[in-house]
Amino acid sequence: VQLQASGGGLVQAGGSLKLSCAASVRPFSLYAMGWFRQDLGKEREFVAAISRNGGITKYVDSMKGRFTISRDNAKNTVYLQMTSLKPEDTAVYYCAADRSILSNVAVTAGTYEYWGQGTQVTVSS
Repeated sequence: VQLQASGGGLVQAGGSLKLSCAASVRPFSLYAMGWFRQDLGKEREFVAAISRNGGITKYVDSMKGRFTISRDNAKNTVYLQMTSLKPEDTAVYYCAADRSILSNVAVTAGTYEYWGQGTQVTVSS
């Protein structure tokens, strides 16, 4: 199982980035997906999650209205659209997948079985 995250980079505060996570899991539609982030010296924290069919999404309160998680099951890909980026959004962003999350979403990192390698997002002030 491979999750390949991409789309990170350096952006100025107020800018936008769209992260992608391509999954080799099959069938992709049976996996709930999540995005987490981790900055140096900090614990990995939940960012957003989406249910198997995309009908349920959940975000950290501080990211509501700025970040949007979506998925395209035909392309085996989950996305994280990030807008109005702030320097405190700087971190390595990881995507995660799990098949045991049935009809909902999960916000706890330990729930997810599969993880991508991460993509660096740096927001300059």
